[in-house]
Amino acid sequence: MSALNRLLLLCTRIGHLGVWTLAFTLSLTDLACAAQAQNQSVRHVPDTIAQRTQACTVCHGKEGRATNAGYFPRIAGKPAVYLYNQLVNFRDGRRTYAAMTHLVDHLSDEYLREIAVYFSSLNLPYPAPQKTLNAPAALLALGQALVQHGDPLRKLPACVQCHGSTMTGVAPATPGLLGLPRDYLVGQLGAWQNGKRHTPAPDCMAQVTQNLSAEEVSAIASWLSTQPLPSNTHAASATAARRPLDCGSGLQ
Repeated sequence: MSALNRLLLLCTRIGHLGVWTLAFTLSLTDLACAAQAQNQSVRHVPDTIAQRTQACTVCHGKEGRATNAGYFPRIAGKPAVYLYNQLVNFRDGRRTYAAMTHLVDHLSDEYLREIAVYFSSLNLPYPAPQKTLNAPAALLALGQALVQHGDPLRKLPACVQCHGSTMTGVAPATPGLLGLPRDYLVGQLGAWQNGKRHTPAPDCMAQVTQNLSAEEVSAIASWLSTQPLPSNTHAASATAARRPLDCGSGLQ
């Protein structure tokens, strides 16, 4: 006699109540087996800041050291206050990028500061500088002149006056300009120009970029993206020297 026929015979003998009892027992058995299988497949995930910032590395690269071949910037090793300010700016609407806003929209100041300190603490090597294809020598020369000397006739300060002589940034809140993709640099300078990115007043970067032509933006981004990093890639220590413009850098 087949198993099905034996089951039907059993159901006939025990009646309808017995059928429901049998079905309920079988259901409980199935649930118990499923729960046991699920427990066996549970993977322990460590509750560390490195694990909790995995969402950041999807775009910014492993450990926050994005390559310079794409659009997203490197965040590993940047000054902690700068990173914190940018996270707050995304959350509070001073910078606009939907993916970033979605990630930080409901995070507290304390948690944003923890994220910033973590990425700032990572001391990781940089990739080789980007090779900007088809960039004329004259364009690169213009970019170098503006970065290193500015344009005194237009009261346009040099980038190195705020971002440091080695362009690796200045603690606590000024970022480095090297090791970044050309497209990212163009995008950020353009965002300052059209008001998509800003800081609390006085917004010095908005003042600077308003005086730049499209060619000059391209020249600055092209030259910066081709420059190698110095042996010491850390941000320089803050000095008492007065900067050419007053800047509101956001919360610190």
